[in-house]
Amino acid sequence: MTAVSRKSFERTLASAKRTMVLSEIVSLAIDSFRTNKVRVMLTSLGMVIGSASLILVVTVGMTGKQYILHLIEAIGTNMVVVEYSGGGPGSNAQHDFRNDYLTRADETAVDEQVPSVAFSSPALQMHDRISFDNGVVKDILVLGVSPQYRQVRNLILITGRFFDEEDDVSHAKVAVVTEPFARQKFGSTNQAVNQSFAISGIPFTIIGTFKEAVDTLGQTEVADQTILIPYSVARYFTGTNDVKQIFFSVRDTGDVELATKQILRVIQSRHQPSSVYTTQTLTELLHTAALIANALTLVLLLVSSVTLAVGGIGIMNIMLANVRARIREIGIRKALGATYREIKLQFLIEAVFISLSGGIIGTILGLAVPYSVRLFTSYRIPISGLSAFIALAAATLVGVVFGTLPATRAAQLDPVESLKFE
Repeated sequence: MTAVSRKSFERTLASAKRTMVLSEIVSLAIDSFRTNKVRVMLTSLGMVIGSASLILVVTVGMTGKQYILHLIEAIGTNMVVVEYSGGGPGSNAQHDFRNDYLTRADETAVDEQVPSVAFSSPALQMHDRISFDNGVVKDILVLGVSPQYRQVRNLILITGRFFDEEDDVSHAKVAVVTEPFARQKFGSTNQAVNQSFAISGIPFTIIGTFKEAVDTLGQTEVADQTILIPYSVARYFTGTNDVKQIFFSVRDTGDVELATKQILRVIQSRHQPSSVYTTQTLTELLHTAALIANALTLVLLLVSSVTLAVGGIGIMNIMLANVRARIREIGIRKALGATYREIKLQFLIEAVFISLSGGIIGTILGLAVPYSVRLFTSYRIPISGLSAFIALAAATLVGVVFGTLPATRAAQLDPVESLKFE
């Protein structure tokens, strides 16, 4: 046999094995759908719900993640807090390292040597007892801070104003108080402005009220009953320039890690080598919150995948019933030359089409919800295009996996027995 005749024979053999092209198989599947529209719609309903729930779960997860990160950012993701922790390794009884506190000069040095620092403020803590109505006496936290403390901590001014550089330089006896203090002491935030009260016997005038950008539930240095006064005034209560904490605000969130190292290096160079200074940032908290949100989203995705599996089982059951109802059709097709591959491919395509059609409708419905919220409200709910792709891919995979058994059973039917089937 020559090479030409061999190739001709191979082409004829291949043609015999493939009596139908893919387009014809797809056409047969579509015709089958047209004759069983209601059954196809009900079968694909599980995939509609599964695909829509998958996209909505991702949307809810992303929205929750965005909300949590926004709350943390409101506290101040650019904030770096430096605190004196005491004597370090190598300390001995001949030196008193407990007195190696931070100073205002350390703050100035950092401002000059670390260009990424935008704002800074010392924090000098004191405590006092102030009388309220009905003879109630409460412990009050007094913080001596600079005017830039408002920017560093993202504080929201409710009424009045915050003290400025002029107040700090002139040692003005002014105070900015928290909302709970103003309400409990003077009835409301508006009535508190321009009122006077005494700290350690010295009268102070309230010039404003404030609150934190988010409720930190007492996890920051600002408590419910907190009074802010200029640092230049607070230092006279302690009789020293020493401070335990200094707050810094970095211009760019991406520079926080590098700026933290630079700040710590500048401060350590100005103090005894064995003194220990620690830094705190919200960068790790942001990273941890993102990981937790992603983990919760993944868990919810696994739960929603159960719906897809249930929909897939429904498709498999309907396709098995479909095979049994079309046994004579399968026998006739095989008698006319349809191969094992073509029969299997036809029923597999039908299963994939049912699953994918439900996936497409479910994807549209799942995306319609966040888009509608964006269109009709001011909320910018995040939308994930990847979740739509995953939903469609999952719908296709479910059709292939759960359609393989019915398609294989149809392809394995004996043509003679199929033609005898009533």
